[in-house]
Amino acid sequence: MGKLAELLNRLPAGSHLYRLQTRAQLLAKSGQAHRLFELLTDFDFIEAKVSHPDINLQELIEDYDRAFEPKVLIFGEKAETLRLIQWAIRLSAHILAADKTQLAGQFWGRLIAFELPEIQALLAQAKPQNQPWLRPLTSSLMPPGTPLQRTLTGHSGVVNAVAVTPDGKRVVSGAEDDTLKVWELETGRELFSLHGHTGIVESVTITPDGKWVISGSVDKTLKIWDLETKKEVFTLIGHTDRVAALAVTPDGKCVISGSDDKTLKVWNLETEEEVFTLIGHTDRVAALAVTPDSKRVISASGDNTLKIWNLATGKELLTLNGHTKWVESVVVTPDGKRIISGSYDETIKIWDLETAREVLTIRGHNDSVESVAVTPDGKRLITSSRIFIKVWDLETGKELLPLIGHSDWVGTVAVTPDGKQVISGSYDETIKIWSLESGREFFPLKGHTDSINDLAVTPDSKHAISASEDNTLKVWNLETSESIFTLKGHTDPVKALAVTPDGKQVISGSWDKTIRVWNLKRGKEVFCLKGSNRSVESLVVTPNSKNIISASYDGVIRVWSLKARKQIFILKSQTRLIYPVAVTPDGKGLITGLVANNIKTWTIKKFGNFKTAKELFTLEGHTGSVEYLVVTPDSKQMISASWDHSIKIWNLESGEELFTLEGHTGFVNAVAVTPDGKQVISVSHDKTLKVWDLETRKIVASFKGDGELLACAVAPDGITIVAGEASGRVHFLRLENSSAFGSGCNG
Repeated sequence: MGKLAELLNRLPAGSHLYRLQTRAQLLAKSGQAHRLFELLTDFDFIEAKVSHPDINLQELIEDYDRAFEPKVLIFGEKAETLRLIQWAIRLSAHILAADKTQLAGQFWGRLIAFELPEIQALLAQAKPQNQPWLRPLTSSLMPPGTPLQRTLTGHSGVVNAVAVTPDGKRVVSGAEDDTLKVWELETGRELFSLHGHTGIVESVTITPDGKWVISGSVDKTLKIWDLETKKEVFTLIGHTDRVAALAVTPDGKCVISGSDDKTLKVWNLETEEEVFTLIGHTDRVAALAVTPDSKRVISASGDNTLKIWNLATGKELLTLNGHTKWVESVVVTPDGKRIISGSYDETIKIWDLETAREVLTIRGHNDSVESVAVTPDGKRLITSSRIFIKVWDLETGKELLPLIGHSDWVGTVAVTPDGKQVISGSYDETIKIWSLESGREFFPLKGHTDSINDLAVTPDSKHAISASEDNTLKVWNLETSESIFTLKGHTDPVKALAVTPDGKQVISGSWDKTIRVWNLKRGKEVFCLKGSNRSVESLVVTPNSKNIISASYDGVIRVWSLKARKQIFILKSQTRLIYPVAVTPDGKGLITGLVANNIKTWTIKKFGNFKTAKELFTLEGHTGSVEYLVVTPDSKQMISASWDHSIKIWNLESGEELFTLEGHTGFVNAVAVTPDGKQVISVSHDKTLKVWDLETRKIVASFKGDGELLACAVAPDGITIVAGEASGRVHFLRLENSSAFGSGCNG
């Protein structure tokens, strides 16, 4: 117990809050640098402030600012220690706000790589002594020192648009949940929400005076909102399809909207009337930008072109051709001389506005360039594609900095008026704030360059294998958590993998319609099985190591001979969608998950002998797609994970549903069962991994990642757990103090 904890225990309960809120301030005011440093590196103090219901996390973050006041003079290694702890708290703030019990795991996942003595002492102090928890074995959460400053959560759907007020103090976001939210940039605090649209909010812009927010929606309308009164001012109606893009003229007089109805409309904000409609594109209008002189608007379209229009006359001036696929994003440089466009053809093009000629093509993204923004000084370009944000030198086209942290598509980016920060919105339902001035070196997070789809651990506990959307598999040393080598050969995402019971071979299935067999010791491909007509979504190896069973998107289950290296049997389903397959450990049963009726109902069929493929029974109960199946080691029970947010346990003898485990708030993507059959591990879209006790049916421990968790596996020791994130990162965790779990413990 720390000194603060001892002191608080001696104080009346009513004095705790005052003591926690003022202690750092009083020490700083009196210049007691040594005692302030001790306080801010005391886990008991941090935990007490995080846990107190009447204390906002921002108060704790601001306590660390006091260490750098002139009167205190903490510098050198001690100052660095405090900055790292403060940064870790800020990075974890959105997670701790939802679940305060995650503090120890967040600290370990973000700070373990820093070898400063006070950091390591803090981590040792943070270890819970009398309750189960999942201890990160590596720095697999975003650490301090990267450009990422903070994550904002609150939307319940994809964040489609972000904009920053001209004074740089507030961020406005529009999302799939039909709402706009207004945030305080400095603290990350949600100020208020704007409700009124009856469809997804697709686009957001702010008038130059900072008074009005304008939003465009799937409901085909534009709405104008007053930021001061927080009320809707008026609605503009005219488009016949979703309003995907908005831009306000720098003089603040007009707003231009672009729609899936292939038109642009110019609206007068004073009269609330449509001025004219611009017709010329042959496909949807995806993005808009207005020149600084308010005379021209540039539109980007799904017809692969950009068009430049005269805002005074409504006439098309010229068309820019060069992209080979949809143009998704556009921006004009602050000096009004250049246009920058991003396209589905994976390129960024820079155009001279005066000559209408292409000046430069920038390549570096491997997917559609969804969003582009330019810093106010016109020197740097920010672009987004898939989960990646890149910063470029606009003059040379050279990549300067990657902004890594989102776990799903980044569809929108904006730059603050001072050019110091980038704001991004993502399909992962978060908004992230990045510093363009960080300039710090940081530990690169180990993992894949795209989401992890499946995981396995070898029977000897020496290796973990991950399969990824980046077309590769990685083999990891489970003891050191280090990547040993990468298996390359697939030409499309690797969706499934399995390890033979003898641990000598890895089998992988891919969207490239192949199954590949790899020698685990040499890291080489042994042979490739072809024959699937569609992507291979799931596969298992029979307990006798003789057969591979695969399920593909065409609704066909194939049985392959490992020895003969060929397909030997086919089971055809009445439905196209088959994802999970499992084989009972005794080798007598095959279980397949089928998705039907628009993912509203599902069935599981258990087959006896492969040759006769006799259906024994059908299990029904889930109300969403079944994503993963696993059988207990005794072959008596089966566990299913579903997009209905639940896990169900079934009796394989009778086909009866035994019970349901509920606790996740998003799709359950995968499950694993411990070798003793007593615990289940699950991972979810809600970014959590949970360990469940099958006897008590309660949560033993949980861990929250930075992004959606898609895959999991447990080692033969039953306590070493591996989880795969949508960001491509692999989490290595150890379940500690599990013997302390009792019937009263529930996460």
